[in-house]
Amino acid sequence: MSGDSSAAPIPPAVMWAQRKDKLYVTICLEDVQNKKLELTDKQLIFSGVGGTDRKPHAVTIDFHKEVNPDDSKQLVTDREIVMCIKKKESGPYWPRLLSDSTKRHWLKTDFNRWLDEDDSDDDMAARENNLEEMMARMGSGFGGGDDGLPLPGDDIGADEPDQDSDDEDLPDLE
Repeated sequence: MSGDSSAAPIPPAVMWAQRKDKLYVTICLEDVQNKKLELTDKQLIFSGVGGTDRKPHAVTIDFHKEVNPDDSKQLVTDREIVMCIKKKESGPYWPRLLSDSTKRHWLKTDFNRWLDEDDSDDDMAARENNLEEMMARMGSGFGGGDDGLPLPGDDIGADEPDQDSDDEDLPDLE
């Protein structure tokens, strides 16, 4: 058997963090082509070809509770797809991302974005605002796919010379 694209898709690595009113979900897959990303109030469905081996990847995430797809955003980079997904109801942290408690090998906690429910870290708030500002500049929503509209982030940089999110000014380390 050869490693052609007819092989069954494998789940990409997914990281997540949360706040009282939103989830941060990151699909860690480089250079995604043929991306399909659908967000409903109960699930996130992703498929695409990517990674260094250019293999098909797919994952369906059934959320623990409902989310608000119309008020959610995504940012696509060469290395990952970052989503800020609004929870339908703000309140206590969810005990888990998924509707069931089965451990998934592809799902990990995003400790860079995680903030404990009782923390009030100003640095984290600043980072969170910076991420949301970046997402606002890149576009929002989860349109695209079969309706013929481009997804936010598609053809990023087509009109600009080699711009990268790493080119932005970073805060000084303390």
